[in-house]
Amino acid sequence: MPPLLQIQDLVKHYKDVQAVRGVSFTVERGSCFGLLGPNGAGKTTTVEMLEGITAATSGEIIYQGLPLGDRFRYEAGIMFQTTALQDFITVRETVKLFQRLYDKTLPVEELVERCALHEFLDRDTRKLSGGQRQRLLLALALINDPEILFLDEPTTGLDPQARRNFWELVHGIKKQGKTVILTTHYMEEAYELCDKIIIMDHGKIIAEGTPQQLLAQHFSDVVAILPTTELANRELPMPVIKNGDSCEIITHDVDQTIQQLIDAGVSLAHLRIRERTLDDLFLQLTGKELRT
Repeated sequence: MPPLLQIQDLVKHYKDVQAVRGVSFTVERGSCFGLLGPNGAGKTTTVEMLEGITAATSGEIIYQGLPLGDRFRYEAGIMFQTTALQDFITVRETVKLFQRLYDKTLPVEELVERCALHEFLDRDTRKLSGGQRQRLLLALALINDPEILFLDEPTTGLDPQARRNFWELVHGIKKQGKTVILTTHYMEEAYELCDKIIIMDHGKIIAEGTPQQLLAQHFSDVVAILPTTELANRELPMPVIKNGDSCEIITHDVDQTIQQLIDAGVSLAHLRIRERTLDDLFLQLTGKELRT
């Protein structure tokens, strides 16, 4: 079966700015595809072209074997990072209002069940918590029962519990065979949800694969973490990266590193060992400088 989306040599220029520089990738049916990158990397522009909001300067976007057109518009759902909702109406009324924009829609009861809206269905939209608002916006994106769903930074500003609750909703959508395209700055979120990711920088794709594949390709070490106070005024035979109240030691041989720490008189009472993460990969590939 061919991919749901095929992107070939996609380019976008804004006057003197080359926002996207010839990216190509495919999105498989029923998968969650993640686009990651620092601010200014070109991922938002790329997603806007995939959504049909922004026209490409050149390149092709093929959906179900055809260029973007009426079929895509009927079969796509979009959850924007920010969406203005009508004031002084309830969640139930908001869902019914958006239903009138489509010829074919899911029943209100099904949307309520899918997105767990029961507890606040008759609440004014102005009085929703962050997590409740995001669940409502997800329901609005699902109103037309889309084959492909775009989620743009869907959990920004949510507390950890609300974020994980939202992840469960996305897992449920994937189980129904829907295709999800996700942009996020949370690397843990990308690892949890995405079957495949691309990392963009300066308008180009600099890494592509499953999260597990990319970590295996780029890292064969782990990170030993100790409180900064434990290493103060000690000479160690390995590089130490200071990170606030903790220090990190990158090592390919944990046994040897632990022995070296013991020989240097370092207490291991608060030692932690962690595997490499997508955060490590993201910083290694895109750098640590602040971007605006």
